[in-house]
Amino acid sequence: MKKEENFVDLNNARSGVYKKVIEDIKKASICPFCPEHINQIHKNPIEEKVFWLVTNNMYPYKPTKKHLLIIHKQHITHINELGLEAWKELFEIIKEENTKLAITGGTFLMRFGEAKYTGSSVSHLHCQLLQSDPEHPEYEKTKGVITRVG
Repeated sequence: MKKEENFVDLNNARSGVYKKVIEDIKKASICPFCPEHINQIHKNPIEEKVFWLVTNNMYPYKPTKKHLLIIHKQHITHINELGLEAWKELFEIIKEENTKLAITGGTFLMRFGEAKYTGSSVSHLHCQLLQSDPEHPEYEKTKGVITRVG
């Protein structure tokens, strides 16, 4: 098993309930996105593909209409570890989810590598597919959906 600091980065955890969850994960020394642990922590339904898990984010960025996580099933942290078939399946998932959720405009984000450079709170390769909510009262036209990147 990898060292616990490789699984989560408290410096990048947002506040409130999410930060408490990340603190608990760090204490347990588990990767919250590895298939053997994800159901302990993540309560939304998970669709399993060959290389990826697809689910709604339990702690979506604000303000979003839709926010999916696409999580690589094997514990890897860098895009250089992805094979061609995993890339192909990821592309197919993005197209399928965009169609299924009728995302007419959105953001696809993948952080990779060391969390101190990415802003990620979980060090397990995963992607975010989201659609902002410009009608939400907290939506600021000049800022949109804000998250740390880098």
